[in-house]
Amino acid sequence: MDKKPDILNWVAPGDKSGEFKRQQSVFRSFIENKPGAEFPAEKDRYHLYISYACPWAHRTLIVRNLMGLQDIVPFTSVHWHMGGQGWRFSTPDEKLPGESVTPDPIHPDFTHLRNIYFEQNPDYQGRFTVPTLYDKKQGRIVNNESSEIIRMFYYAFDDLLDDEHKGLDLFPENLRKDIEEMNEWVYNDVNNGVYKSGFATTQEAYEKAVKQLFSSLDRLESHLSTSTTPFLLSAPHVTEADIRLYTTIVRFDAVYVQHFKTNLRDIRSGYPHLHKWLRNLYWDYPAFKDTTEFEHIKKHYTKSHGQINPFAITPLGPIPDILPKDEEVPAVKAALAK
Repeated sequence: MDKKPDILNWVAPGDKSGEFKRQQSVFRSFIENKPGAEFPAEKDRYHLYISYACPWAHRTLIVRNLMGLQDIVPFTSVHWHMGGQGWRFSTPDEKLPGESVTPDPIHPDFTHLRNIYFEQNPDYQGRFTVPTLYDKKQGRIVNNESSEIIRMFYYAFDDLLDDEHKGLDLFPENLRKDIEEMNEWVYNDVNNGVYKSGFATTQEAYEKAVKQLFSSLDRLESHLSTSTTPFLLSAPHVTEADIRLYTTIVRFDAVYVQHFKTNLRDIRSGYPHLHKWLRNLYWDYPAFKDTTEFEHIKKHYTKSHGQINPFAITPLGPIPDILPKDEEVPAVKAALAK
């Protein structure tokens, strides 16, 4: 098993462009609520593996909670540290913050997430990613693409939900076109843009990525300045667009500004509408706040990326990790007082 490729090569050795290129997910099956489905919707059949540190996995945990799937799809979070063998499970003596940060409850002998992938295919050559949605009955990985897992969670388990959660539509028909259009550029320029900036190995690749990132943050700020509701796209409630953006923006000031060198501006002092939107989701919706674990987030990035931060020093700031809704940084308060 140890002959597998080094997963910590974020930019392929010999790639003179210096640009980070994200690999595609491998497992792309779906849970479906229909007769004869390969993966039918059943209570406590599926297990979700996540990392509180990972923005892609964080999406699935938010949706799981928003949709009331806590008793239907249990989950386990890996330890925040990712080494050469990928994500590892916490050991019984480690007491980390957050729900379900435990050894693998399904495979007690497995020490790393990669063991689940090798159980599926001993010759597996891809990355060992979170989220991973696992079928306990068949002993198979269903899907490891976050954008598809969240959409399964929207509708696949409707027959098992109460009316309140069944009635929440995070991907409403009348906004789907707008959500899809926003997803495309937000994913490329913002969600993945911070990684393109941080993992770049040439000055040119970094500057190209960071300039596009901030151009798109400006675009989002403009969207929110004209929104007639507290949500993106003037939606009447939280939608997929908010969820997919949140997991990047909540990490921005805490990690990306310093660790990924995305320091043209921060959110709390440079983007008033984005800052208000972020705090609305965090403080008013438990599905966002209760799944955001800043200790995992800060320590993962700063202690797992040796090529960026070889001494694994975790910066103390910003303090607090996220500001209360009625508080601003001194510079903003001073500007508002004029």
